[in-house]
Amino acid sequence: MAQLFKILLLFFLIFAVNIGNNSNCFAAIHGALEYKIPIEYSKMNEEELNSTAEFYYNNSLKNNSKEVDENTSKALILYTMLSNKNPQNIIYTVRLGSLYDKIGKDRWAKGSFYKAMGVAPSRPEPYFYLGEFYFKRQLYRKALKMYKKAYKNGYSSHSMTIIRLKEIYIMLGDKEGLKAIGH
Repeated sequence: MAQLFKILLLFFLIFAVNIGNNSNCFAAIHGALEYKIPIEYSKMNEEELNSTAEFYYNNSLKNNSKEVDENTSKALILYTMLSNKNPQNIIYTVRLGSLYDKIGKDRWAKGSFYKAMGVAPSRPEPYFYLGEFYFKRQLYRKALKMYKKAYKNGYSSHSMTIIRLKEIYIMLGDKEGLKAIGH
């Protein structure tokens, strides 16, 4: 019995030393791996990255699963790189938010939408997609507020915005709201 204890203790010590010497392995297991390799974003071709990211994004949206598949993972990586390269392009940030919403990362999704609103408060896209976020969660008053801002900021002829506004106004019994958007 004492010999078994010594073998287990030796195995544990070897394992502990290996983890201590290879902290990346330990960090990867706990999801805290940090890369210390600087990325030179100015040398990347934004159009190529965007084209590839868009391909993976569209394929990711075809899959209704909340699981992080290969398309979703690649789209997240590429849009993160693109948003770091060009933080003024809110489409990258909005698409990140949309992907985070798809996989159930609510805080990251909302954070992405609000970040895009901060960069370009007069653009309709972040408001519309945050409206979609709230609509999926049946938070209709919050969704209505976002859809109204998207409508006001340029989505007055965007069919999905109009459909969502009508749906919410009907659910809330708001006939005045329906009249305001032309129903």
